[in-house]
Amino acid sequence: MLIDWFTVGAQVLNFLILVWLMKRFLYKPILNAIDAREKRIAKELADADATTAEARKEREEFQQKNDQFDQQRAALLSKAKDEAKTERQRLLDEARKAADVLSAKRQESLANDARNLNRAITRRTQDEVFAIARKTLTDLATTSLEERIGEVFTRRLRELNGEAKHVLAEALKTAAEPALVRSAFDLPTDQRAAIQVALNETFSAEIRVRFETAPDLVSGIELTTNGQKVAWSIADYLASLEQGVGELLKAKDNPKVEEAKPSSQDQ
Repeated sequence: MLIDWFTVGAQVLNFLILVWLMKRFLYKPILNAIDAREKRIAKELADADATTAEARKEREEFQQKNDQFDQQRAALLSKAKDEAKTERQRLLDEARKAADVLSAKRQESLANDARNLNRAITRRTQDEVFAIARKTLTDLATTSLEERIGEVFTRRLRELNGEAKHVLAEALKTAAEPALVRSAFDLPTDQRAAIQVALNETFSAEIRVRFETAPDLVSGIELTTNGQKVAWSIADYLASLEQGVGELLKAKDNPKVEEAKPSSQDQ
């Protein structure tokens, strides 16, 4: 069989041209399209990874911010609780102090009322005793109560001795002002003279004396000079009586204390 090299060459040439044409117009565009698609897919995958990473980052930031918010909220809540507790304690303390102050004022008011009542009762008692004593002395003798008080005070001056006399003598000696004699009533001239004489004779000197009336001295007379004092008053006896009555009332208000004390028979 004879080979037609021309035909073979033409076919080979045709085949090569076909391959080149297919490669040029078919395979290459397909390969380019495949490459472009792969690149697009790779880009999309890379974009997806980036988006995922960004989403993960944003989620982590959100979680972190959420944790910080929770911590801040917990801190604010704890602070609010502490402040509320502190404010509650402050209000309680203020209320307690106000109650204590009110109680103290009430106690002070009650004590003042009691003192005022006690003074009123004491004053009334002294006035009544004064009136009864004056009436009794008037009925029993011709000497008035004022005269008797002056006599008792004069006798007390004459009976001064020892340290009391020495201290009063020094006070009279060093005093820049006259000795002051205060009495609850206006002393008659003869009683003033008797007191002046008693002072002069007791201290062997001419004692300067100034007389004043002091209604607050209930049935009494007092001599003051340079911080020293000699006095006599029915109030002294009433004070002793008041103390005794007070102790009696206190013992009456606390019977359990008396019952708790052992008796001589028990011992």
